[in-house]
Amino acid sequence: MAARVDALFFFLVGVSAFFAALICIVIVAFVIKYRRRSDDEWPDEVHGGMWLEVMWTVIPLGLTLVIFFWGAKLYFVSRHAPPNSLEVTVVAKQWMWKVQHPEGASEINELHVPVGQPIKLMMISQDVIHDFAVPAFRLKQDVLPGRYTTVWFEATKPGEYHLFCDQYCGAQHSGMVGRIVVLPQPQYETWLNSNSVAAPAMTSGETLSRKLGCDTCHGARATGRAPSLVGLFGKPVKLQDGRWVTADESYLRESILNPQAQVVAGYQPIMPPFKGRISEEEMAALVGYIKSLSREEGELAQK
Repeated sequence: MAARVDALFFFLVGVSAFFAALICIVIVAFVIKYRRRSDDEWPDEVHGGMWLEVMWTVIPLGLTLVIFFWGAKLYFVSRHAPPNSLEVTVVAKQWMWKVQHPEGASEINELHVPVGQPIKLMMISQDVIHDFAVPAFRLKQDVLPGRYTTVWFEATKPGEYHLFCDQYCGAQHSGMVGRIVVLPQPQYETWLNSNSVAAPAMTSGETLSRKLGCDTCHGARATGRAPSLVGLFGKPVKLQDGRWVTADESYLRESILNPQAQVVAGYQPIMPPFKGRISEEEMAALVGYIKSLSREEGELAQK
């Protein structure tokens, strides 16, 4: 992605430099050629040329359209992660980055990733607005409290790359730094196996779900008092007010913290709110568990 961003940037610089130089050259040439040589000299009357007017309208229009569609395509590509992306959860807080891998490994102010693998970051802030920025990847994305934001990248070269917070977030903002460590696949597997000491996100989310009593109403043995969580993620959901929403990460998060905000049609608002009772790390584990239920349903359907 960095190479594609750089290509557009250098194209813009090249176009700007070309027209700046052209304008300067034309100004100097006209100053010399059409200078006044005597006090009684009067310039000839000049009439407009149709082709000249067409050219200076069509050429800039064509260049701006090229820049627009090039930039739009790059924007849409940067906002849609490939299907085979490895999803990693990032929780920002004053003044650190907390990273959770789906296999269970967790990090603070570091993110280990394999080379050549698309990485999708699911990010949220625990307090104020932060900004996840990796200059080497031409990557920059706001991390907001109470709302998930996503961004993806694919590192093509092993090494270590600086990670910054590009949004002023308090007294120690300048110290909110970290690094992205890109490893060859074998070394990444070794690192992952040696650092996955905690339970995987899916397992910890399942444990938390049972602890909070979610399975009582939403589990396989539920009595129909609440919608099932199996196959829910990514599906359209009809609400009591007639609206349809997609069960994405933001919807799941709001439904857990404030279930009365978007009540599913056909069910009563009996679920208690969990706002203030679970942390953002626990929320990420619950969301990851619900997403895994959809993946399991898809795998069973294929069999």
